[in-house]
This record gives sequence, C-alpha cells and structure tokens, in this order.
Amino acid sequence: MIAVAVEFRPRKIRTVAVVSAVFLVAVFGVVGWLLGDTPTGVIFRTSDQVAMVLLGVLLAAGVLLLARPRVRADETGVEVRNVITARRFEWSEVLHVSFPDGASWARLELPDDEYVSIMAVQAVDREHAVAAVRALRELHRAARG
Repeated sequence: MIAVAVEFRPRKIRTVAVVSAVFLVAVFGVVGWLLGDTPTGVIFRTSDQVAMVLLGVLLAAGVLLLARPRVRADETGVEVRNVITARRFEWSEVLHVSFPDGASWARLELPDDEYVSIMAVQAVDREHAVAAVRALRELHRAARG
C-alpha cells in the first residue's frame, strides 16, 4: 500500500537545537543581569545588559534554524526545505532518492549529475532516516511507474 503523503523532519538535531537555544538564552540572560554588578571598575549600563540578552536571543534563533529542515512528498512530487532554502520537485524531475555511504543526509538525484540534499533525513536518526528514504522511494517508484 502506498502512502498518499509523507512528511519527515530530523529528530535528534531538533532536540539538540531546542536545548541549545534555551541554554544560550539562559546564559546570556544571566550574564546580562550580572553585568550591572561588577567590581572591575567598568560601568555597564542598562543598554549593555539588554544588548547581552538580545545577543543570546539572536544566537538562539540562529541555532533554531538547524531545526527547520523538512521534506514533504506526495504522489505528484517532493518539497525539500533545508536550513534556508525550499524547493519543490515533480517526481518526473527526480532520477533517484539516495543515501550514499558515509553521507550525513539523503539526497535527490537530478539530471545532469546534480543533486539536492535532504537535510531532514539525517544519518544520526537511524531507523527514522531508513523509514523516510523507504517512503520517498516508494512514492517515487509509484509516480514513475
């Protein structure tokens, strides 16, 4: 039986990204709060403390970008959203769904020796990655006939 639509996101990196983001905001928040009370003779103003907290928030937002990858596929095509970019491919454009030995993530093989990495399907997710590649291959095979 063929799944009508599937969606996969990385698991381990999402957990690591969320924990790291919370840690960064907490650390920079504490450092910002403690900046006002230093015996070093340096005068830190409220704006310096706020800037320190905002720096932590910006760094946390950057780390959370690692949790953004997603792959959605249905009988007509596949949408790959990586850290910054998102692209949709019809199954007729895709030659193969592969996961090369030693690679960190799966990829779509395209004509002219091109490929697109699928960062949502990562090797560290093991069984989840295997299930994702199998589901994508099944949809590809069904669409290509």
